Amino acid sequence: KFVMLQVPWLQSCANLMQIGAPLPLLGCLGQYFKVLESMEVLAGQHGKEIIEFPILKLNGRTMEIESTFHMYVQPVVHPQLTPFCTELTGIIQAMVDGQPSLQQVLERVDEWMAKEGLLDPNVKSIFVTCGDWDLKVMLPGQCQYLGLPVADYFKQWINLKKAYSFAMGCWPKNGLLDMNKGLSLQHIGRPHSGIDDCKNIANIMKTLAYRGFIFKQTSKPF
Repeated sequence: KFVMLQVPWLQSCANLMQIGAPLPLLGCLGQYFKVLESMEVLAGQHGKEIIEFPILKLNGRTMEIESTFHMYVQPVVHPQLTPFCTELTGIIQAMVDGQPSLQQVLERVDEWMAKEGLLDPNVKSIFVTCGDWDLKVMLPGQCQYLGLPVADYFKQWINLKKAYSFAMGCWPKNGLLDMNKGLSLQHIGRPHSGIDDCKNIANIMKTLAYRGFIFKQTSKPF
């Protein structure tokens, strides 16, 4: 979900893997990727509500996870999860009852990003998601309904599906499952678990980076 700093010199990623040397900055206009995959629950006439908010801080040079933000969110329009939602995501009622509201979670995201140095103007970073839905539709739509502002850092991202299609020459119709299969990777955890989806995104990015792919922002300016 970015334009990153491109390294002005090239090395063989295969050789780097063999000798165990750190990777060059693989990717973008920045030093960090913020892997995001929100989970939402159907909420009647008001559409959907976010019930899980995970973010992984991924080092743009080593492609290793350095920090994790993970919170569940109390839905307010339809506070009771449906059996379908629980079956799909693995999230049960007890996991969201008494949890912070979306407004509180977004405040804690901002605090976490500040603590991790991601709000420092000298540190470049960008969100990465599996598709445009999370940051183009879901988050701004729910924020608009609840009367909440959307921070500027949520307004640019890399769509991993687009990055994968640029790198591999085919569109991953089934999202993470197709990308893992195309790269011969084992799927991590449970499909449709937000935090597990983030781990799969990070693993796919690392694999593409080792193959020499350079990630760039795919979203258009708001």
